[in-house]
This record gives sequence, C-alpha cells and structure tokens, in this order.
Amino acid sequence: MAVSVESLLLHATLTGLIFPVMTKHVCYVSHVRPYSPKLASYKYQTRTVTKAIENCTVRKMEERVVVDAEQLRSQFLQVLRSRRSAEVPLRWEKSEPVVKPLCQEASPPTISEAMESCPKADIENLKDQLKEENLYLFTEEGEQGRLPLLILSIKEINVQRRPAVVFLHSTLKCKEWLRPLLEAYASRGYVAIGVDSRYHGERASSLTTYRDALVSSWKKGDTMPFIFDTVWDLIKLADYLTQREDIDPTRIGITGESLGGMHAWFGAFADPRYTVAAPIIGVQGFRWAIDNDKWQARVDSIKAVFEEARIDLGKSQIDKEVVEKVWNRIAPGLASDFDSPYSIPAIAPRPLLILNGAEDPRCPLDGLAIPKERASKAYGEAHHTDNFKLVAEPGIGHQMTPLMVKEASDWFDSYFKK
Repeated sequence: MAVSVESLLLHATLTGLIFPVMTKHVCYVSHVRPYSPKLASYKYQTRTVTKAIENCTVRKMEERVVVDAEQLRSQFLQVLRSRRSAEVPLRWEKSEPVVKPLCQEASPPTISEAMESCPKADIENLKDQLKEENLYLFTEEGEQGRLPLLILSIKEINVQRRPAVVFLHSTLKCKEWLRPLLEAYASRGYVAIGVDSRYHGERASSLTTYRDALVSSWKKGDTMPFIFDTVWDLIKLADYLTQREDIDPTRIGITGESLGGMHAWFGAFADPRYTVAAPIIGVQGFRWAIDNDKWQARVDSIKAVFEEARIDLGKSQIDKEVVEKVWNRIAPGLASDFDSPYSIPAIAPRPLLILNGAEDPRCPLDGLAIPKERASKAYGEAHHTDNFKLVAEPGIGHQMTPLMVKEASDWFDSYFKK
C-alpha cells in the first residue's frame, strides 16, 4: 500500500522523530503575561534536514526558511506545553529550610572556591543582616510541579524595589549549593533566588532520581527533564517575581553553572522578562557536536539515558544516531530548531554574557562560531553591540572559575546598578 509523504510526516511528528517547522502559530500560555519588551526584529535563516523515519526517508528540498525571534519563541512555548500536566493558578506557600540538602553524587564537594570568590559588600555580621525565605511555587500539577525556592535579601525596614538574579545549579547539585553566590549578591542589594531544577534537591528522593527521569523520558516521551521542564518553571517563576513588591520587574537577571547555564540560556530565550543573562559553561552547539563528532563529553555527563537508548536501538555502542534520537526524544528541537545558532540570537537585544572555558569538551568553542556570528549580527542590527559578549577563558575545561564568577557579577552590576 502506498504511503504518502504527508502521512509519514504526521507519523513522525506524533512519535517525536521530527519536530515540525511552523510558519504561522500563535501560542497562548495560561497564567503567563503577554511579552511586552521591545524585541529585535532580527531574522535569520535555517535549513531543513533529512530525517529517517522507520524504513523510509522523507527528504525535503533544501529550502531556506526565514524565522524571527518572536515566532521561534512561540514555537518553543508550544513544545514546553506539549508535555505538561494540568496547569494550575499561580500560587506559593512557605516551606522550611532544608537541613540535609540532597546532592545526587556519591561524594559531593563541600565547597566551591569559585562561588566563595564572588564579590560581596563589606557588611559586618552579614548573615545576621540577611532575610531568608524558603518557598514552594506551584507551576503545574504533580510532584514535580512544586518548585522549591531559596531567596536571600538584605533586611530593610522600608520595602524598596531592587534588582533580582535567579541562580541555577549544575547537574546533581541543589539550590543550597548556591548559597555563597546568593549571600554575595544579597549583600550588594540584590534579591537572590536559588532554584532546585527538576528532579534535583527537594524534587529528588534518591541518588538516581535525575538519571531515572532521563531514562523514563526516553522510554515514555512524556516529560522533558533535560533543560526544558525546568524552563517551564522559570517562566512561572518570572510570573511570581514580577508580582513581588521588593523586586523591580524590569531588572531580573538569570545565571547558572553547567546544566544551570543551559537553564539560564533557555530561560532567557523563552521569557524576555529575564532582562539580563549570564550563562556559565552551558552554551554549546548540540547539532554542531553531532555533525563534528564532538558529542562524547556531553553524553558522558548523563550517559545512562544514552546507554538505554543504545540497547533499545540494537546498537553495540553509542553513536551519533543514538545521540540525535535521544535529544529529539527527551528535548525536541534541542539539536535543531532551538539550538544555539537560533535561540542565542533570539535573546537580542537584551544583555547576554556567555562564559565558557576555551578547552571545554562539553561546550566546544568551535561549536559556538556560528551562534556568535549570528548573535553579533542580531545585536548589531538592534544597535546594541555592547550588550553581547562571549568570554572563553584560556586553558580552562568544563569548570566555573573565579574569573567567570567575577565577570558575571560585573555584568549584572553594569546593567542593574547604573
């Protein structure tokens, strides 16, 4: 029986084998305010790629598709909504401080010299001057819809609107790990917010919670624990932060380390209410890594899900096909439509500082050549060339350093403390 190309495309879309390119789409996200910041009208071009579907191959001509930033953002929001449990009205409640934070590492480190180096104001008895809030923000139904927050700020008699910065931890860590950064920023007049990402910290129950969630996503295709589910939380977090009387809604920044850097990157892309961003050792080219055989270090950081996929696909070893299928399954569009060559320029003209190690195998510098070129063009066309900067620290691999922490700190100060 003859099978039409349209039928194959429909089958592929429903099974997650390809991500559809939509040309006209309006996405409504319940409880999320309409985006109002002035955005760059920068447009860029992408090419469709050939996708294998079962035993057939659907080939599309190499037509050039023009996509603008607002349209891309709308498409991304549709993907985020595609695997959501029922939405809930925005609400929050007080929680208790975490006595024994859960880091999903056999031997977690006890201190981060880079975080401890963060510039802080010279305040006597600083810890006594800090106001600590422990909250749960509800972002959707279900256990993972409860977003734990740790918020630090300087105590004040008269409430004033201050800048805020959201911090996101690295893989297997938790928000309590971020406390040195939170304290340092709070001392300088910020409202500092630490977040437990999905399946981490208070959202984890064992040392394998995150690993198990990734494998489950590959098996069932009903969640997106790698990056995307936490980005949904960040959109809801922006709803909450912009309602607080002590936060200036026009001065909300976002940063993070490694996995947290990826969260910061995509959080800024998805929601323009994050007006300044500084992702640390997180921005990379997922498609570039596949095409240039540089995917191994990133895969090794969450290897269990790729091993599971290798077995299911009948492979003797993990190869580029396995890698691409896993990304398409657990984070649709990550290695295509929403990869750094497209999502990074879409952040323009908002200030964006990318901090990486020049020798980082998980975020190869060569893979950022095109994103950097396109972002520079986007910021140039928006007449804000100074709002984009990429720093690659020489001789540094996948490691957050004191220099990176200082650069990020100065970046936020330069825009929020004028």
